[in-house]
Amino acid sequence: MTRRSSLLASLNCDGMLGAVLLACLALLAVLACGGQGWTLALRYERLAIAHGEWWRLISGHWVHLGTLHLLADAAGLALLWALYARELSPGGWLLVLACATAAIDAGLWWGEPAVQWYVGISGLLHGAWAAGAARTALRGQGQGWIMLALLAAKLAFEQYEGGSVLMAGFPVVTMAHVYGATGGLLAVAALALAALAVARKPL
Repeated sequence: MTRRSSLLASLNCDGMLGAVLLACLALLAVLACGGQGWTLALRYERLAIAHGEWWRLISGHWVHLGTLHLLADAAGLALLWALYARELSPGGWLLVLACATAAIDAGLWWGEPAVQWYVGISGLLHGAWAAGAARTALRGQGQGWIMLALLAAKLAFEQYEGGSVLMAGFPVVTMAHVYGATGGLLAVAALALAALAVARKPL
């Protein structure tokens, strides 16, 4: 293995994993190219959803307020990818994505009626953080518990301060991070229970 391929593998950016990461980053970039018009058409917007624009429950997580917001979330995605991309199968990560999306949407709709609109992938990133760290912890790796503790501390601080730890002064719906993390944990719990049921199934 060459030094370059070894480095890519250590960052979970080799082969198909690298291609999927590039596809995700490209999607974020393409949506950003649409400017404010696309953001307004695709963001989570309570009134528009109530009038039947259901796609916003999904698309709202993939558009951003501007370049700074996009770059911060893209960097977070790349970091979490390097840490956890191999912790779950592609199907497992799709479940995490679905559960985090559903948890954020349900949480904002029923738990945060004052939130009229929302954009950004940060809630989903917190779901990935929670899922990856939990999976690592379940494998008996101490760093998994450390990362879960750091996540809990970050979420608690954001609730206390009412803003983002990493982007002070930037408008952030902090509860979306909590809901996303909850969805990620629920997904890993479901996968663990399913694996346990299979292991106990009589031959």
